Amino acid sequence: MESLPRPGWTGRHAVELYVRTYTTMLQSSGDIKVESLVQAHLGMGSVLHPLAAEPQSDMGALLYAVRRLPAAIIRSRRVVMGQSPQGFRAVLGEDIMAWHAVKAPARRRRWYHDGEDTLAVLIASTSDIDDLVPTLVAYQIEWNKLHRALQDTRLSDQEARLAAGATEEDWRRLHEAWGDAFDANLAAIKREECTLVLRLIGGSHLGFARNASRWWQPIAAAMDELGARDAPIYFVSSNAHSLVNVLTGVARRIESEIVDWIQKTDPELDEERRKLEAGHSRASRHNWLYYGARQVFDAHPERERLRKWRAELEAANGVLHIPAVGTGVDSAAQVFMLSKLDASAIDPRVGSVDERKLRESDACILNVDYPLGQAAYHILRQVAEQASWVAGVYVLGKAATLNADVGDVMIPNVVYNEHSNNTYWLDNCFTAAHVQPNLVYGSALDNQRAVTVRGTFLQNRDYLDFYYQGRYTVVEMEAGPYLDACYEITQPDRYPFGESVNMAQQNFDLGIVHYASDTPYTQARTLGARGLSYRGLDSTYASAIAVARRILQREDALLDA
Repeated sequence: MESLPRPGWTGRHAVELYVRTYTTMLQSSGDIKVESLVQAHLGMGSVLHPLAAEPQSDMGALLYAVRRLPAAIIRSRRVVMGQSPQGFRAVLGEDIMAWHAVKAPARRRRWYHDGEDTLAVLIASTSDIDDLVPTLVAYQIEWNKLHRALQDTRLSDQEARLAAGATEEDWRRLHEAWGDAFDANLAAIKREECTLVLRLIGGSHLGFARNASRWWQPIAAAMDELGARDAPIYFVSSNAHSLVNVLTGVARRIESEIVDWIQKTDPELDEERRKLEAGHSRASRHNWLYYGARQVFDAHPERERLRKWRAELEAANGVLHIPAVGTGVDSAAQVFMLSKLDASAIDPRVGSVDERKLRESDACILNVDYPLGQAAYHILRQVAEQASWVAGVYVLGKAATLNADVGDVMIPNVVYNEHSNNTYWLDNCFTAAHVQPNLVYGSALDNQRAVTVRGTFLQNRDYLDFYYQGRYTVVEMEAGPYLDACYEITQPDRYPFGESVNMAQQNFDLGIVHYASDTPYTQARTLGARGLSYRGLDSTYASAIAVARRILQREDALLDA
């Protein structure tokens, strides 16, 4: 088997130097200054922070960081990372669970603010450190650039924007990100420099495994409630909305309420509906309903009644939602008992479903709201340890693409994992033909090669160029750790390091599908800049339908056998 070409020393050395710098510094029992990491950050030359070393503001990097940090970061000067509330209590003497729970718009993570200047955050794996540290460093760099640019400027919107060197579009996005706090945040930036300090409490492999064990306990209780404790499990790493919509048809049952509400509240989305009904749009009406349903359940005056109805309907269909509580693993889960699904309510794009056979199935689907990086390994390993049988593992997630466009779907048959340096060769159960029929706006590309990186900021142009030369076109964060866990499901030892691993002969079904959310070579085309819109559901649901169809067809075939 051919192996991954070694990345150019300049790019690789710069990234490894940065990681080694903050990893060793965080071993200290005290606070470390973010300022101490700035030079290593600048030297790395991150593709997400191309203007880091330049005097002008890098609005793309600032927006990316702002969306992945809670609003309380504005008034915070200390960030403490830890594995558990018990660890914070033992080391700091603080009960962070009594602090204010806060959230970041674009990254699921448990944050707590003490009401003054300290943020505590629960981490699920080393990937959280690799994600958080560069984000905080980029945030401080860009804050201080704005601080210098605003010193001799009045804080009128136009003058501040020109001083920052921001385009009108970037300034509008910053307004959206900060909302009503925009003026106050800008005043705070002008008033003083950002001087963050960091501290890590714990960070052991055993601690991360313990978190995964605690995460599993309420899922086990839910499976007991459904009578599925010993059921074969189809494990799906996805999001919290696609499979439940596809398999229960909740949104399609309240179509009139969705249409009425969107007519009143969202003219742009309502115009999409009119185009669909007039035949002027190729998009799926089902996807439109799924997108509109989220607004109904979030903002409708009768949302409490509708949520209760939804919960009762889903429970009747053998679906239980398990929120993630009390651990650093912030991945909610859903359990679907296949035998209790209403075959007539399943999205028709899945294809025909034999209700009699469905009733005979003893299997369940465990859908996990996709975790970040190495947390995927700990989660799947815990599931495999506790389940009676893993019938399939399906990974559906976002990725950056080096050769496609936002909204395209990439299906790899090779995955290189930067964490273990393993190259996995797959017999991926999905091909382009499984996705393309329901993909209106994008293309489905199979036979691709994916690389699992340490973090979004921890990539530079030299690194990406070398991956691209080796025909690695998909850049993501979960497939490698999941495959490390998959190795341990079937082999007598732990996953290896630095090997080429043939994953074609597994005793369970294995499929990986990514939809493109970022294009690193053109920084403006990133989720940090614009977010997936209604049309972004096109690739998500085309992939989710492929997963649902695969599981139901396999159960059908097993019952025939």
